This record gives sequence, C-alpha cells and structure tokens, in this order.
Amino acid sequence: MTGPSPRPEILTIHPYVAGESDIPGFNRTVKLSSNEGAFGVPPGARRAIQDAAEEVFRYPDGSAKRLREALGRRWGLDPGRIVCGAGSDDLLYQFCLAYGGPGREIVMSAHGFSIYHIAGAYAGSTVVKVPERNMTADLDAMLAAVSPATRVMFLANPNNPTGSMVPAEDVARFRAALPPNVLLVLDAAYAEYVTRPDYDPGVKLVDATDNTVMTRTFSKIFGLGGMRIGWCYAPAAVVDVLDRVRGPFNVSVAAQAAAIAALAEPGWVEKGRAHNAEWLPKVTAGIEAAGLKVWPSVGNFVMVDLETTERANAADAYLRSKGIIVRKIGGYGLPQCLRVTIGTAEENEAVIEAFTGFAKGSAQGSAGRG
Repeated sequence: MTGPSPRPEILTIHPYVAGESDIPGFNRTVKLSSNEGAFGVPPGARRAIQDAAEEVFRYPDGSAKRLREALGRRWGLDPGRIVCGAGSDDLLYQFCLAYGGPGREIVMSAHGFSIYHIAGAYAGSTVVKVPERNMTADLDAMLAAVSPATRVMFLANPNNPTGSMVPAEDVARFRAALPPNVLLVLDAAYAEYVTRPDYDPGVKLVDATDNTVMTRTFSKIFGLGGMRIGWCYAPAAVVDVLDRVRGPFNVSVAAQAAAIAALAEPGWVEKGRAHNAEWLPKVTAGIEAAGLKVWPSVGNFVMVDLETTERANAADAYLRSKGIIVRKIGGYGLPQCLRVTIGTAEENEAVIEAFTGFAKGSAQGSAGRG
C-alpha cells in the first residue's frame, strides 16, 4: 500500500534532538543538556502563569500588544517593529518559508543552530553550510558563498553550540557587503549573557538597514523555555510579511503573561548575567585543569573537545554514571565534543569533578595499556 508522499526534501531532514532530562535509575539528575537558565522561573512569572489559568479559555491577543510594549520599554525599541512567536524557532521557520523556497538558497555556518537547516529544507530551499574557522563563523567565506539565488543568511551570535562570538564591527562590515536582497537574520538568543564591550545583538543594524532582523528568546536567561516564547525586531516591511504568514494566535495567554512579568522582575537579568560571568570561566578552568580542551564561550554553556568520537562517548557515559546529563552534538558535525550548560554552583562543581574523574581514569587506563 502507498500513502501520501511529502516533498522529497522533507525526508532528508533529521528530526531535531532535544537535550535529555532523565537517566534511568537516578531519582535526581543534574540536567546540563539544554541551555536553560540556572535559576528556574522568575517568581513574578510564576505568579503570572498561575493567574493566567483563569483566562486560558479565551484566545490570546494575536498581536501580543502588551508584550510588545513591554519589550519596547525594556530595550528601548519601537513596539511596532517587534513580532512575537512561539519561541524564536517559530520566527526562524517563518523567515525560511517567507523568503526561501525552491530555487532559493539559505546560507549558514557549518556548526550553526540546526533549526536553520531544518526550516530551510522544509521551505524547499537549498541550505549552504559554510566551514568555520576555529569554531567561529568565517564571515569572508560566508560572503563568498552568496550566489544570485541566496535570499537568507543566518548568523547566530553568540553561536550555539560552539559558544563563539563575532564582534559588532565585523558583523557591520559583513552586513554592508551583503547584497540588499539578502535577509540577514541575527540570532541573539544568548545576548543577555554577553559581557564583552565589542558585542551588539543587532539593534543598530536593524535600525540602519532594511534587510536585517534580530531574534531573541525568553528561553534562556528569563527561564521560560517551557512556555515557548521569542521575539524579533525587524524593519517595517519584514514585520508586515511576518504578520501575514505567522499563526494568528501563536503566543498563548500564559506565555504572554509570563514574559511580561519576567521582563519586570527586579534584578533578574543582572543576577543571571553575574552568575554566568562568575561560573563560565570557573567551569572552563576546572575542566581545562583536568587536561581537556574547552573552546572559548560567551554564552551560558561551554563546549568540551574530547578529540575523538570514542572519547566523547566515553566521557558522556562516565558523566551519566554520576547522574549528570550533558549534550552530545554529533548532529552539529561535532561528534568529538560535548556541550555543557552552566548550572547552579552545586551543579557546576559536580560537572568539574566528573570531568576530572573521567580524565584521571582515562589517563590511568592509557598508562595501564602501555
């Protein structure tokens, strides 16, 4: 028997694999496999979610007007140029579907966020992955990959899973060199964690051009990954396109209420940024002290390079034996690496201890075989 057949390119897509949450046999695990906020849900957002229970029988405000106004106040932006979605992933899909399609190309860095490839292939586009340099997007190579068919360019900054960042000056030169008909999508999901003075999430370029958009999320420092809410800041013409094609009620009543409350939580972002600024270098140094390579990161995670797939799998198994879940990233073309989220102080200490134990045992095993 035969059934309905999808477009052939759909079957080339590998489903997105989320970070695991549990290990059989452990009542409590240390989950560092998804880049979630270290402190959970902001108290005000928790109350807002509870209060919203009385209103979920109603359709949400399709324009998310109050949330867009809150975002505008928080970041000094025009609410009319903000579009909200069910996570920033929702908006990434819309960009691919609206601007990509058969006969059109989407360009991304080789180790960029996997949704770019999934959404681009879903739209029927040809997705071009450009090799990186030192685990960082090679902007010159990405420019060289642009063809007359290119319509969308994705740049995650900071990038997941590598943790690398491209300075604002370089991004501005990159934008200036792109053809005006190419939409540059600056994915700034980790913007709130960055403390470097040479970083800009994209606001300046959006304001200065007609073909640049910036995406952001509430899933990281704001602790609302389970609510699925993100947003973008874009030129008016791009906002018009998104409002034509997005789901009419794509952000739920509870998600909108939680996001508004999270934005108003006193000191929440500052607390998360300070914690990350303290523990990102501590976790990096702790793992490096065990003799393992850690790539530089400005996000709320580090990427540990075990050199071979076999050793990465062995390290993952060792950590799991200690009740610690990290992220294998073979799907990003990095099977030799593990991504580790910065968690609470206790979780961070546990992961440093576990990597140290693995490295010590690995070294003793090598000596024994010698």
